[in-house]
Amino acid sequence: MDKIALGRTGLQVSRIALGGYPFGGLNRANNWDPWSAEGRKIAIATINRALDLGVNYIDTAPAYGKGNSETLIGEVMKTRRDECVLATKVKWEGYSKQATIDSVHDSLRRLHTERLDLVQFHGGMFTHEEYRHIVDGGPLDGLLELQQAGKIGFIGLTTEEPWTARPFLKHTEIAVLQLAYNFIYQSAARNVLDEAQAAGTGVVTMRTMTSGILQRAARYIAPEWLEHSNLYEICLKFVLSDSRVHSAIVGMRWPEEVDRNVALVETFKPALDFAVLPRMTAHVYEAEDTE
Repeated sequence: MDKIALGRTGLQVSRIALGGYPFGGLNRANNWDPWSAEGRKIAIATINRALDLGVNYIDTAPAYGKGNSETLIGEVMKTRRDECVLATKVKWEGYSKQATIDSVHDSLRRLHTERLDLVQFHGGMFTHEEYRHIVDGGPLDGLLELQQAGKIGFIGLTTEEPWTARPFLKHTEIAVLQLAYNFIYQSAARNVLDEAQAAGTGVVTMRTMTSGILQRAARYIAPEWLEHSNLYEICLKFVLSDSRVHSAIVGMRWPEEVDRNVALVETFKPALDFAVLPRMTAHVYEAEDTE
């Protein structure tokens, strides 16, 4: 699979990343239990399959199943650590510098590695006070100390509300943004993505497949979509069509999911760079008139 530089980090990453949430999330409706012996076996096979097919970016967090996701990924890292860019996260709310450092050391232990390529503040929506706590209250200093000690390569953050990540862009220490950006939630397209690109910040998408929200909504308002269209494929193609996005995180539970997604990435050629997709009425009119 082709690789792309993750912003100014220089890390070469695959266009899709293996998301670690499914390895810490129970889903009885789909007979998915990553704590069971069979579930653990399948999860490990999925991680190996992703690496086999060139998906070299793995993203996880200690919050995914209270460490279960990191533990499962760690089983594979015992023998294949050098084959991937490994990213995890750390809480920040109420965390001191030392609590941040301790959390990362716990992740290192579960992941069976001595170094992480990326550690991200695990966030949803940042208020001004929360931003100040991260940059001045200890958490950022904790990651910087770990970075200087060679325990982590780069620092990033995740956010459900992309516009709240804007203040962090002025901090060059923060090299990667993981943003909620997908077919139905496009707020990042009009501000943060352009600003991140200008700053050379790496951009990774979360909620790439809308976390199933689009598909669930379609059951009630347009069930024919589910019969005639692969909405998951549409969601992935949407994100892959935006040149400002370096890698798209996709949660995959079974090896065959990896096969399908890798095949799509390797064959899909965007018809338009969605960085220039019109997103205001006047711009849509202008595009129509031009065409």
